[in-house]
Amino acid sequence: MPGAASRYPDLHAHSIRDPEGFWRDAARAIDWTSEGERVFDSTLGIYGRWFPGWTTNVCHNAVDRHVAAGRGAQPAIFYDSPVAGAKRSITYAELKGEVSLLAGVLGELGVGKGDRVVIYMPMIPEAMFAMLACARIGAVHSVVFGGFAAAELASRIEDAQPKLVLSASCGIEPSRIVHYKPLLDLALSMAKHKPDACLIFQRPQVEAKLAPGRDHDWATRREAALAAGLRAECVPVDATDPLYILYTSGTTGKPKGVVRDSGGYMVALRWSMEGLYDVRPGEVYWSASDIGWVVGHSYIVYAPLLAGCTTVLYEGKPVGTPDAGAFWRVIEDYKVAVLFTAPTALRAIKKEDPEGRLMGAYDRSSLRTLFLAGERADPDTVEWAKARLGVPVVDHWWQTETGWAIAGNPVGLGALPIRVGSTGVPMPGYQVDILDEGGHPVGPDRMGSIAIKLPLPPGCLPTLWRQDERFRESYLVDYPGYYKTADAGFTDANGQLFIMGRTDDIINVAGHRLSTGGMEEVLAAHADVAECAVIGIHDELKGEVPCGFVVLKAGVARSPAEIEAEIVALVRERIGPVAAFRLAITVNRLPKTRSGKILRGTMKKIADAEPWNMPATIDDPAALDEIALALGARGLAKVTVA
Repeated sequence: MPGAASRYPDLHAHSIRDPEGFWRDAARAIDWTSEGERVFDSTLGIYGRWFPGWTTNVCHNAVDRHVAAGRGAQPAIFYDSPVAGAKRSITYAELKGEVSLLAGVLGELGVGKGDRVVIYMPMIPEAMFAMLACARIGAVHSVVFGGFAAAELASRIEDAQPKLVLSASCGIEPSRIVHYKPLLDLALSMAKHKPDACLIFQRPQVEAKLAPGRDHDWATRREAALAAGLRAECVPVDATDPLYILYTSGTTGKPKGVVRDSGGYMVALRWSMEGLYDVRPGEVYWSASDIGWVVGHSYIVYAPLLAGCTTVLYEGKPVGTPDAGAFWRVIEDYKVAVLFTAPTALRAIKKEDPEGRLMGAYDRSSLRTLFLAGERADPDTVEWAKARLGVPVVDHWWQTETGWAIAGNPVGLGALPIRVGSTGVPMPGYQVDILDEGGHPVGPDRMGSIAIKLPLPPGCLPTLWRQDERFRESYLVDYPGYYKTADAGFTDANGQLFIMGRTDDIINVAGHRLSTGGMEEVLAAHADVAECAVIGIHDELKGEVPCGFVVLKAGVARSPAEIEAEIVALVRERIGPVAAFRLAITVNRLPKTRSGKILRGTMKKIADAEPWNMPATIDDPAALDEIALALGARGLAKVTVA
């Protein structure tokens, strides 16, 4: 049970018993232009709307209010790019100047309240300026991850129908330059919708060719606006107005645009910075993600600035820029208090530096807490990080749709005992239930589908962009009265939540429902395994059987066959013969998206010899060829590698 020092039990109970009272109290941390009578109205929208009749401006709360309060000289952004060899510190006063200037340029280009703006940019300060400039004038931004190719960009342009596209000449990877402009040009030729104009930021590494009449040079427009004294003030918007549209990754067919409202999002994020992450104004908070993903939207851009913190914008990798000590160098340079990253990043570091020797070269004394999210944090990696960093390692769970954590360990309320393997307890406003196939709650320690009782708390999506019915069908139909997370797991007797994977990661082996996540924990516990993935593959007799892929740690000299045999025996010992785990395959790497998620679904299709498409977000397509070859060597896949 929670420790006596934690305020969590009473506070969470309050949020469920009196949600309007709880969130009205939380809303006092936000500046409002006007306040409505109700905090929540169940008659509006699909399941209700938060803060109807309230008006505000997100950019004012993230930038202007801090300058007005005398914090203008405080750094708002530390930009650090090992791939570009660039660093930059931007104060809140400088941020206000750049954002109001760019917002003025957007106005000159015809963008106003309610218009959509697509942002297709790398991890540079101008991308943050663009997001905040849209928020300043009430425009709706849709950031498209810079790693997406033309077809994915085109589908998002088609759906959002932007008036303007903001882009850059290139992105920079450790081994190559990614030319954005040709991808943007191709996307615009593919999309039926044509934006009025494009504003292009020229990076020194590449100069993009601009199309006369359509494309505008960012620096030229900025200089002209500066000379003319052009500035845009904050435009009040309804709290229920959309701040942004974010398309979920891996979407096929018509994109699924998650809508984020303005008021509830700010209230939830602002609460989370103190209640969950335990960060105070003036401290340095680093989310090692990308602004193209929901983590970047919420915890690189908006939440740290709403809280008056300094945010780190890092254009680099956990390894290779230049080595596995990159994260520790950033922590030393900027005195980072809280780091939020994905387990994949830690596993990559652990693979290259299993003893953590590079950590010793840097002063990490500023770091208080490490938060993990984005995928399951295997206990072996959590224990490795905890032992070497000497700080609490907190796993927590949320989704693109929710915008902030569903469950975690609320450090700011008094940390609860950490259960390795658990993502903690539900955050305020979330009533999380584990349901069976009939939609009935199950007891502790029983696997089921994880669902959230409606209404969802502030910050979560109210709908999908212009697809209300699809929102209902995707999330609300299967379990009436609940939001379906499509994740599977269980809670223990103390209410700690364990996420075992997506519901389609629960495999049925001869009638037994087994978690591939549970098997991955066993594989990751082997001393020679750096990272792993388990998928269910078709079996004529049992329906499905598990197949484990393992990447060995650097410097392992033993034969893969010997290690594979030990892994099979380990699963039999820890989970039992019921798992029917007989196949472990050593590979050099696992196929992943650019955000670090393992492409288990595609791996399964390859193993089952089913048709599959190249995932839009894949980091390196050759990794899937390697999986196909490894499976083919075991007689499990029809290998058609060119």
